[in-house]
Amino acid sequence: MEKKPFVTFEQLKEIDKTYPTPYHIYDEKGIRKNLENLLEAFSWNKGFREFFAVKATPNPFLLQILKDYNCGVDCSSYTELMLAEKLGFDGEHIMFSSNATPAEEFQYARRINATINLDDFTHIKFLEEVAGLPETISCRYNPGGVFQLTNGIMDNPGDAKYGFTKEQLFEGFKILKEKGVKNFGIHSFLASNTVTNEYYPALAKVLFTLAVELKEQTGAEIKFINLSGGIGIPYRPDQEPNDIFAIGEGVRKVYEEVLVPAGMGDVAIYAELGRYIMGPYGHLVTKAVHEKHIHKEYIGCDACAVNLMRPAMYGAYHHITVMGKENEPCDHMYDVTGSLCENNDKFAIDRMLPKIDMGDFLVIHDTGAHGFAMGYNYNGKLRSAELLLKEDGSVQMIRRAETPADYFATFDFCDILK
Repeated sequence: MEKKPFVTFEQLKEIDKTYPTPYHIYDEKGIRKNLENLLEAFSWNKGFREFFAVKATPNPFLLQILKDYNCGVDCSSYTELMLAEKLGFDGEHIMFSSNATPAEEFQYARRINATINLDDFTHIKFLEEVAGLPETISCRYNPGGVFQLTNGIMDNPGDAKYGFTKEQLFEGFKILKEKGVKNFGIHSFLASNTVTNEYYPALAKVLFTLAVELKEQTGAEIKFINLSGGIGIPYRPDQEPNDIFAIGEGVRKVYEEVLVPAGMGDVAIYAELGRYIMGPYGHLVTKAVHEKHIHKEYIGCDACAVNLMRPAMYGAYHHITVMGKENEPCDHMYDVTGSLCENNDKFAIDRMLPKIDMGDFLVIHDTGAHGFAMGYNYNGKLRSAELLLKEDGSVQMIRRAETPADYFATFDFCDILK
C-alpha cells in the first residue's frame, strides 16, 4: 500500500512563506472522518463513548474537534486534568487513569468529579484517605502472563507495572462496595499498537467474562467496561490497516454472547483510542539542510528527535515522503538524521529514497499521536509549532513554536540570566 501525504507539495511551499520548518501539521478532515467511522462502528452500544487519550496529542484545538462528537478525554496527570476542565469537559466526560498517583492529583480528579480508574489495590485506601471514595469508580485489570492471539504473542502484561491481579480485583470490588461505591467499571490494556482486527474482540471476551464473574461473586453493579487503547495504525506501507467496522462487529458478537445472557445488556463500552484516532492524521514536516558522505550517506534535517522521539526511543518505523519526488525511483540509501548530540537521533536508517537535494521537504508520516507530545528540550532544542490543515484548505497555527524565552522561563525567579 502506498502512503500518500494529506498535504501537497504546493501547499507546503505556500505554508513555508508563513511557518518555517520543522512543524507538525494535522488533517482536520481526516480526523473527523475517522471519528465518525469509530462512532458508527460502535453505535450498536447505547452507552459507547470514546475517551481520547490526551497524552497522545495534548492540543486544545484538536481536543475541541473531539468535543464536537461528544467524546470524553482520558487524563493521566494534573495538567491533563486542568486542560480537560478548561475546555469544558464535565466529570462524566473525564476518565482519570494514572499510576503512582500523588495525593493532589486524586484530589483534583475528585473535585471535578472525573471518573477515577484505580491502578492498584493499595490505592483504594490511599484515595479514601486523601480525597474520599466516589459513588462510581473503575479498576484496572492486569491478568499477568502473555497476551496471545492466533497470529502469535501480542504483548506481555505480566511485565507491565499497571493494574490489579484478578484476586486483588475481586477483593477490591468487595471492599469498595462495602464502603459505599455504587457503580463500577473495569479497564484493561493488554497490547499496544495492534494491527489486527482480532485484538479488541479478544480483549472484550476477557473483560466481559470477568465482569460476569465479578457481578455474580461480589454483587457489584458494573456500568461500563473500558477497552482502552491498543488498536494500532499501519506505520509501514506494507501493513493492512485495521477495519474499525469489523472490530466493532467483533466486539458486538462477544457482547451478545457473554454479557446479554448474564442480564448485563445495558453495560456501556468505552474506548481510549489516541493513536488510532489521531496518528495517521499528523505529519512532521522538515527540510533537508545538510548531506554527509562518509562510511554511509546521511541527510541532515532541521527536525530532530525532540520533534519525534519514537524512532530514537523504540527504533520505530515512520514512513518518509520526499515531496515533489513521489514518482522518482527510490535508488539512494540514506540515514535521515537530526542534529542532536546522540547517535540514535535518526528518523530512518538505511532507507531507500529518491535522491534528496538540500531544501527538499520531507514529510514524516503518522506523527499525529505520540509525536509532538513526547518532545523535550535536550541540547537546548526548542519544540516546534503545530498547525491544523482545516477542512476548507486553510492552515491555522494551533501552537506556536517555542522561543529561547520559553526555554529560560523557569529561571524567572532570579536574575542570573539577566
